[in-house]
Amino acid sequence: MPVPDLSTPTLKIVAHHDPVIDALGYAPRSTYVERFWLSILGPSTTWLVRHVDARLEVHPDGFDLDLEATAGALGLGVGKGRHSPLVRALHRCCQFGVARAAPDADLAVRRHLPPLTRHQIDRLPEAVRCQHDDWRATERDAHTLDAQTRRARRVALALGELGEDVPTTEQRLQRWRIHPVVAREAAVWAHRLLVAREADGSLNAKELAAADSPAADPLEALAPAGPVPRIGDRPKIGATRPARPHPPSAPPVDLGGDAA
Repeated sequence: MPVPDLSTPTLKIVAHHDPVIDALGYAPRSTYVERFWLSILGPSTTWLVRHVDARLEVHPDGFDLDLEATAGALGLGVGKGRHSPLVRALHRCCQFGVARAAPDADLAVRRHLPPLTRHQIDRLPEAVRCQHDDWRATERDAHTLDAQTRRARRVALALGELGEDVPTTEQRLQRWRIHPVVAREAAVWAHRLLVAREADGSLNAKELAAADSPAADPLEALAPAGPVPRIGDRPKIGATRPARPHPPSAPPVDLGGDAA
């Protein structure tokens, strides 16, 4: 696909919305893109896509991309010639379907990248290909990680309520030793749940939680039965067993003494 004319100092960028890929794909700043798409796109193109995605996060209706400033920010030099790193990165975006021409802008860029095709997987280095196979196997067997999923969803929901976006939530969960597949699922789940709450439409937030959760108790992640104890807390005396009722007091015993 041809790249727009780069003789102008700026390009009009908008988001390319694809309902299927947006539901099944991976955010440009996600671990999947960093680990696997990187080998396909190359570092310059991957960083360009991540840079554009971060800008679209702030300007969802589109923005003007300053080519010289962008090249400098990404360390790609200042040239805009046919073989400059920035132009090659834009060409690769179009070549791999990450971006395309749009009627109302110079480029429409995806906010989510699809899973790699079999042909692309075969092109990965052997070590990366094995990691990708393990990743996809874990996604298929995600029901075996129910306990970890519930914990991850609780944390993701709390982070979402604090205003963190999906990629940031995913990265924070991974820092806390949550499996990357579970971290992504929990971050997306929490985002969908919060959007449903804000929309206040026909879709009830708890119904969404029940439909999406693989756990035996689907509402546990949303509405736990009681407060979560903190490490070091001690149970209060009498909290684990009901208090025994006191027997009724016995009537006074007449010892036969003289009344005063």
